[in-house]
Amino acid sequence: MTPKIANQGKWLPAAFLLSHFSFLISSCDSYLDELPDDRMEVTTIDNVQKLLTTAYPTYEPLMVAEYMSDNVDDYGRNNPNTTRFMDQLYHWADVTESNNSSPENFWQGCYQCIATANQALASLEALAPAMGAASPASSPATVGGGSAASAPASSARAEALLCRAYAHFMLANIFCQAYSPATASATSGIAYVDQVAEQLTYNPDRGTLADTYRRIDQDLQEALPFIGGDYSVPKYHFTPRAAYAFACRFYLYAEQWDKAIDYANRCLGSEPHTMLRDWAYTATMTQTYAAISQHYIDASLNCNLLLLTAYSPIGLAFGPYNYLSKYSHGQYLAKNETSEAPNIWGTATYYQGTHTYSATNLDKTVFFKLPYLFEYADPVAGTGYYRTVYPAFTTDETLLNRAEALVLTGRYDEAARDLTLWMQNIVQTDLVLTPAIITEFYNSVDYAYSDSLHIASTIKKHLHPKFDIGPEGDTREAMLQCVLGFRRIETLQAGMRWYDIKRYGIEIVRRTINAAGEPEKLDDILRTDDPRRAVQIPQRVRTAGVVPNPRLNIETED
Repeated sequence: MTPKIANQGKWLPAAFLLSHFSFLISSCDSYLDELPDDRMEVTTIDNVQKLLTTAYPTYEPLMVAEYMSDNVDDYGRNNPNTTRFMDQLYHWADVTESNNSSPENFWQGCYQCIATANQALASLEALAPAMGAASPASSPATVGGGSAASAPASSARAEALLCRAYAHFMLANIFCQAYSPATASATSGIAYVDQVAEQLTYNPDRGTLADTYRRIDQDLQEALPFIGGDYSVPKYHFTPRAAYAFACRFYLYAEQWDKAIDYANRCLGSEPHTMLRDWAYTATMTQTYAAISQHYIDASLNCNLLLLTAYSPIGLAFGPYNYLSKYSHGQYLAKNETSEAPNIWGTATYYQGTHTYSATNLDKTVFFKLPYLFEYADPVAGTGYYRTVYPAFTTDETLLNRAEALVLTGRYDEAARDLTLWMQNIVQTDLVLTPAIITEFYNSVDYAYSDSLHIASTIKKHLHPKFDIGPEGDTREAMLQCVLGFRRIETLQAGMRWYDIKRYGIEIVRRTINAAGEPEKLDDILRTDDPRRAVQIPQRVRTAGVVPNPRLNIETED
């Protein structure tokens, strides 16, 4: 039976797969299919906790971010394996198409999660008198004291605050320019919703990015002391470690380096090597996409801190299929910029390396990471939905986030130890990195796009952040090149590279790869201050009155 895919109200054949296996995942509990509104009766803490299972996004930003980054190239105008949606993403155009991975669905989905979190908070306030507490906000939860009923209430309140903060954080990082304390007060943010509404509406006043980050900070600080971990399936909720990883990433992006280090320390503990992904073990497994990708999202692994489910074909896009192969992470990128490029570890090899697929109109080099799952809505008709599961936070990313913050506070030796730990965990090497070794290596590498056509690749690109990183070639800049390069490999196919491009003002190109697998011509450049770095506000939302993001040489009003 060939499954058919539900997308935009139409059933589409899935016969384009190079491999014809698919996975059946069970449909969600009927409770999870309901949206929070006035028909739901929330009368107990248990009701609130169940309600909060719907406060996590079921639409992912990964495909938008990954295809807008420098992790993909254009494999020719005659390659048919694309869609109008993918064409718009790759070329940084305003997206007019709507599907499960579209900016519009991510926007809507995040605000629905925010509405759920707000309903949970309001319900907890209403339940407080019955629990013998003035308010869940004052309940001591994990810090001692209080009644038996107050701890679950405080933990639920903390989870709701974290879900609300996370949804706003992700919206800001997709739909706004990169945060900088120097410019945030003059940069458009995302309207921060903290009240229950009768229906989902959009505040036309987006406020400033400084406002948005201040409110995220406030919710984080209120939540972190009280977050619990007593869940039946903890890796699908904010546990303390997941919350600390979120705080680390947030304060890194907010340029509060010391706080980022502090929360990374809390997340990783005193023996971070025990918390990382065990790539050596993965290398001993059956080497199939199905086996490796299912293991990658295993909830029992210490490295996976928060797992989210999503309606998404990303498992196909970055799996061994020709699906969407017009824009791919191909051999040229792999050998010159990412996984297979000459790097500081020399001839050492990965425990679990990338896999290359080549055929007519196909040039993909991928890690086996996110699984392709299929949820049958009607098994008889063979219809249903693309699904995947992805880690929103991992210890491996948190380790590299800490390394970046350590570099930016001048603690180079400590940063080098973190970089060594990450490298020796994923690559079979005994090399111990030092600031001197890192500086010498990266100073020996040319910057990308230095050729006459401005299209040739290396692992190093010019950095233009709003914060000071010193002159090119000094220890700080070289170590940041190392952090960014390692994190690019660590998060390949997970969309995270896009946020580094924004934060560091990295200029990237659009180029066409010819039949020989080499860059043929320059098509476009995303400059440091290009307004396209902020994804355009969805059309329906703009129609509702929300101010769009500016664009060059086009009208900014509908």
